[in-house]
Amino acid sequence: MSSVVLDASAVLGFLNQETGAERVASAIAAGAFISAVNLSEVIARLVERGTPEPAARNILSRLAPVVIAFDEDAAYAAGGMRAGTKAAGFSFGDRACLALAAQRGLSALTSDRAWERVSVGVAVTVTR
Repeated sequence: MSSVVLDASAVLGFLNQETGAERVASAIAAGAFISAVNLSEVIARLVERGTPEPAARNILSRLAPVVIAFDEDAAYAAGGMRAGTKAAGFSFGDRACLALAAQRGLSALTSDRAWERVSVGVAVTVTR
């Protein structure tokens, strides 16, 4: 699998060994990217479930997706996607992932089936 941008749901699905975890593992091995916004979502979920922040940092650093800062261009791209994704319930994090994928000319990898119903010019692969 060529490089992709990981949504937080894909990483969490991998960590929980959900259906499609092997797809995420392959993506990570191929040099997957993740927005710092989505990394923050994963950390928040782990901490919320009782994982201390240092342990979450250790877990995620071993996965080693390439973390990309959320910059001004990403802000405009993600903000511009709001109208096209609002009805499907997309979060800021979802749009940050899609914006990074659009910027890099890559597809996005998610476990959220709602992404199949939205077209924002980014190819999406759903892991489940």
